Amino acid sequence: MRRDLHQQNRLAWDAATPAHSSHKRDEARFLRAGGTTLFDDEVHLLLGTGPEGHVLEDIRKSGARPLSGLRLLHGACNAGQDTLSLARLGADVTGVDISPTAIAAAQTLAEETGIPARFVVADLYDWLPTQEPVFDVVFMTYGALLWMSDLDALYAALARVLKPGGRCIGLEFHPLAMMYEQGRLTYPYDGGAHVVGETGVGDYVAASGTALAPSGFVEGQVGFKNPHATNEFSWGVADILGALRAGLVLEVVREYPYANGCKIWPDLVEQPGRRYAPAGGAVPPLMLGWSSRRPE
Repeated sequence: MRRDLHQQNRLAWDAATPAHSSHKRDEARFLRAGGTTLFDDEVHLLLGTGPEGHVLEDIRKSGARPLSGLRLLHGACNAGQDTLSLARLGADVTGVDISPTAIAAAQTLAEETGIPARFVVADLYDWLPTQEPVFDVVFMTYGALLWMSDLDALYAALARVLKPGGRCIGLEFHPLAMMYEQGRLTYPYDGGAHVVGETGVGDYVAASGTALAPSGFVEGQVGFKNPHATNEFSWGVADILGALRAGLVLEVVREYPYANGCKIWPDLVEQPGRRYAPAGGAVPPLMLGWSSRRPE
């Protein structure tokens, strides 16, 4: 476990968060009006439905709150948009992130929307051991695991904070897809291999446009360059599914031929539903999703 590298990553996220937020038009108004930053895929995993279909639209039309009564931990919650969207589905949410800049933005957004939520600045590896098994759901998505230096320790800690019968939901960009940069095979696949990103966390919101700004995309900050390098850890499918054995029982594994929100490859084309996929030809898996459960 490399807490020192986690703290270096914190600096990069502190720098990147204001740039990302600058492209999103009035998120508070969007959320107050019933908008969501979630995608159908993670909600299907949360509810045990799917794998396809417009579940979020059905929920919006019905006014249902399918996560009511559930206490949910959102690990690596960033600036809190998804956390608050989960709260709108009825969950009692706690968001934890290592970046104080991101958490400050999340707290401001919660105040402006009036959506109740708790937010904590902490390294998950430090915070999780201080918690009791009080959560019904743990939720971590979209580029969370690559910042985690010890996957076995992470999932052992996550399993301990779940109630018996509680579930852990994950949806990540596929480890195979994350090996490529600018169409070239660049990064290692598995084993937690340490990769130093000299250019730091980039402005992927600017690159992804409306797909990551459902409240409305604005030009915002132009030409952002992060002054802080990052430290990432390459985890393969076997690493992820193996780590889940730390007190959890695997329920569902899904692969997806598209990437939600983020234009992870430069030649991907935006599709309906804020998804990115290749324009044609063979389509590799671009996301990996799973749900697992702590035994009763």
